[in-house]
Amino acid sequence: MNVLILSCGTGGGHNAAGAAVQKQLQKQGHQVVMINPYQLKSNRLAGVIDKVYIGLVQKNSTLFGFVYRLGELYRRLPFPSPVYYINRKMAYILQEYLLRHPADVIITPHLYPAEIITNMKKMGMEVPPSIFVATDYACIPFTEETDCDDVVIPSEKLIPEFRKYGIPKEKLYPLGIPTADTGVERISPEEAKRQLGLDSAKEYLLIAGGSMGAGALEEVVEILYRVRSLHKCKLIMVCGNNQQLYSRLQKRYADKIELVGYTDKMPLYLKAGSIFITKPGGLSSTEAAAARIPLIHICPIPGCETKNMQFFKKTGMALAVTNPKEELTAAVLSLQKQENRKKMIQCQEKYVPGTAAAQLGQLVEEGKK
Repeated sequence: MNVLILSCGTGGGHNAAGAAVQKQLQKQGHQVVMINPYQLKSNRLAGVIDKVYIGLVQKNSTLFGFVYRLGELYRRLPFPSPVYYINRKMAYILQEYLLRHPADVIITPHLYPAEIITNMKKMGMEVPPSIFVATDYACIPFTEETDCDDVVIPSEKLIPEFRKYGIPKEKLYPLGIPTADTGVERISPEEAKRQLGLDSAKEYLLIAGGSMGAGALEEVVEILYRVRSLHKCKLIMVCGNNQQLYSRLQKRYADKIELVGYTDKMPLYLKAGSIFITKPGGLSSTEAAAARIPLIHICPIPGCETKNMQFFKKTGMALAVTNPKEELTAAVLSLQKQENRKKMIQCQEKYVPGTAAAQLGQLVEEGKK
């Protein structure tokens, strides 16, 4: 079977979910290609889309939240969104690509390609069966105007929300958010520390802001550095693609904490860490829950990440800290208690079994029978 995965670089989660699906389907013996559809038009267009989005998140998350709320309001109107119309021209470009590279199924872990597919259908173009994979714990604005054949969502608890926005129940598959099988879960924390060059005798508090390194993380590091001093832990700060954040922290903390830029070894860090403090990205939070590490959510980007934080708090998979100065130290101390850690990990096992990629692979194959 030939499978086409369409994703974008507006944050690492979409591409990471796509890569997890690609790896699973290749394991099942299928031919899989993953592309950014906007690169079919030009690399410059794809770069601009990614850069504008990431820049908005990193430099003005408040404005991003305002845009998200506008989307929430706009979805009440009886006509398609600007996102839909912007992607109309891409329909012809993707059609031309599919004529040259036929696909048996299209999978997209991003809303924008789903809008392209929807345009193609409404314009009478022939489109292979399509699957939209939601990578946040919410029905984000304009999902309801897309027309993919199946919609994979993170949890059955979200079915009412997706139904509320008009997604037919028969299209909904609560399989979870796909994460890669890295094999790291089969090694010990001590071995993970060894592979990372860390001291196996120490405990590590792991902090990250997602692939974009966003959020008020400098304040978080300052607070946790004091906690680290009291409890003989060491901080590991993963800055992602945020070079400015990395440079500022390097000047201030030098050798006092472990600083990491963008890394492909995040599964090892999750295994080595005793507590993970991060903003509530959909994919990164799912990876953390799948790694069974006690989790604290901080600094959500207003919008979908706020919804992610609420979902993880409600299901017991994470603690939610909205005011780091007043709440973060207590949250860390709470998760140093064995009974609290055990209870949280049990919730993670219940709601994120870690089988989403395999179940999606099964859905793809069953759809072609």
